[in-house]
Amino acid sequence: MKTIARMALLGLLAGPLLLTSCKKDGDESQLEGPIPTSTFTFQVNTTEFPTVVTFTSTSQDGFVYEWNFGDNSLGTGSPVQHTYTRGGSYQVELLTAGRGGTGISAKQTVTVPDGCSNAVFSKIVDCAGSGTRVWSFLNAPGSIVRESASGTVLSSSTTLDPCQLDDQFAFSSNYTLGYTSGGQSFKNGACVNSIANGGNFVFRPNPSGNPQIVLRGKGNFIGTADSVANKTYDVLEATDTRLRLRGTNPDGTRTVLTLAPYDATAPFKQLLTGNSSRTWKLDNTVDAPIVVGTELNPTEYFGGVKAGELPACQSDDEYTFSTANVMSYDAKGETFFADKKNYSCQPGLTGTTPFVFGPASGAGLAQFRLTRPGAFIAATDASPTEQVYRILTIDDKKMTLRAGSGQNGGTVFTIKLVVK
Repeated sequence: MKTIARMALLGLLAGPLLLTSCKKDGDESQLEGPIPTSTFTFQVNTTEFPTVVTFTSTSQDGFVYEWNFGDNSLGTGSPVQHTYTRGGSYQVELLTAGRGGTGISAKQTVTVPDGCSNAVFSKIVDCAGSGTRVWSFLNAPGSIVRESASGTVLSSSTTLDPCQLDDQFAFSSNYTLGYTSGGQSFKNGACVNSIANGGNFVFRPNPSGNPQIVLRGKGNFIGTADSVANKTYDVLEATDTRLRLRGTNPDGTRTVLTLAPYDATAPFKQLLTGNSSRTWKLDNTVDAPIVVGTELNPTEYFGGVKAGELPACQSDDEYTFSTANVMSYDAKGETFFADKKNYSCQPGLTGTTPFVFGPASGAGLAQFRLTRPGAFIAATDASPTEQVYRILTIDDKKMTLRAGSGQNGGTVFTIKLVVK
């Protein structure tokens, strides 16, 4: 590759040299001169990443400058700047053309620092892992705080709209920022068509203050679509689980954003809990609100009842899910017991249970597991051992659950619920 690069440079230089060396017999206007001496200096900018190096020719008797930057890229002119997106040592050389021919410099080693050696940058882009970390808003109160220039809190968010919670900001160790809106962006207090975003960014270690992220490209933003001054965000905190940024707004106020690693299941938990708490009931207005079977044939054992035919002591049950990962069950007096020996209304089992929420194991958008023994949803015999409920479909009005993992041909209950 180095030989190819040198040949390419010589090819670029051939044109100017031919122009200065061609002559006709008796042409007294030929330009001649000494062969150029090719030398150069360089300056590494250590204040930000990716690293920009400025190269300046100190050659004599030359007027055309071609560079081999040592990373399989070429350049022309003097002075010239080149950006290295990876740390390491690079062998750089300069070919200088003049009236007397071509001079090739001695190679110089340019040492470029590695951004991943900075602890803050390493956490932002996950240098210890894949080199890309995807962030989204922390789904908790205070994820967006507006404060005065002196730091006085002016407002603090309580809940965020789903079209904000599903936004994804992917920071990569090659200094690119990718944005995925999930379908809509949030701007000026409302969900709007997805806003074009993404591009490059600069990271400044800024040893005398907070490290900074500076976005490049028109319209880029992190978190909120507000116009942050100079597209510069101070990094207040960067760990494997949290990223806090602060930007100054055009009016002098500041916005503090708290992000967390993106969880693909977060939008479904938001719908389950209403971003605070949400109560669900069996949907007794549709046919087959509960069916029983296997994963391959969900109605194999029981095809369900007609709309309105659920026992009253079952259809009035309420299941409230909170963002604190607690489900509250209100039997409204009685619980419908369904087991192999008895199907009847009996004294209610009202109570609470913690639940663990996460990705679905098998078919489903997400799943949760009830952790208190004996806790259930819809039917007392639904997944009594596993207590696993997969969310098959969900919106802000209806939800379909599948109780049980369905592994090894196990029994599953498919349950239709509606928001109270």
